[in-house]
Amino acid sequence: MSNRLTQIATRTGDDGSTGLGDGTRVAKNHLRVVAMGDVDELNSGLGVLLAEPLPPDVRELLVTIQHELFNLGGELSIPGYTLLKADAVLRLDEALAHYNAKLPRLAEFILPAGTRSAALAHVSRTVARRAERALVTLDAAEPINEAPRHYLNRLSDLLFVLARVLNRANLDGLGGDDVYWRSERLARTQAE
Repeated sequence: MSNRLTQIATRTGDDGSTGLGDGTRVAKNHLRVVAMGDVDELNSGLGVLLAEPLPPDVRELLVTIQHELFNLGGELSIPGYTLLKADAVLRLDEALAHYNAKLPRLAEFILPAGTRSAALAHVSRTVARRAERALVTLDAAEPINEAPRHYLNRLSDLLFVLARVLNRANLDGLGGDDVYWRSERLARTQAE
């Protein structure tokens, strides 16, 4: 990854193609480019989340994740290259265990809502799932390393857990609990 962007408007993509990190050109709707775009969108979503008031430990974790997602994007841009390592997946597993241990057990489904920071974490969670689907689709056409798939799977789980943590953080005076889904069927069952 020695090439750095020195000019942004090159006009070389006007024909519907884009350059990968290894110099090859592919269509902008190539599976690899779609996956790169989803990872980039996820990283941008985390950037918006980082603009919110957050507990310092959550902020530090999200900044680390942004760097790892940038590595993942770099790995995707160069077929056959490895940047995201298994230790990044392990860090997410450890963060999942740490934050999940502090939360009450879920008895009901929750809605992607609550505080603004929690809602932004949920949006990023859904983008992480889309990015994961894009990697699975790419892997069916061109084998990729398994760490990126594992990473996005864990990250979406972690973002769900962090949304619950952020709903309880009360940094904006609105914290409290998760927003629970009101199931009509469940309500009828409980009333009987």
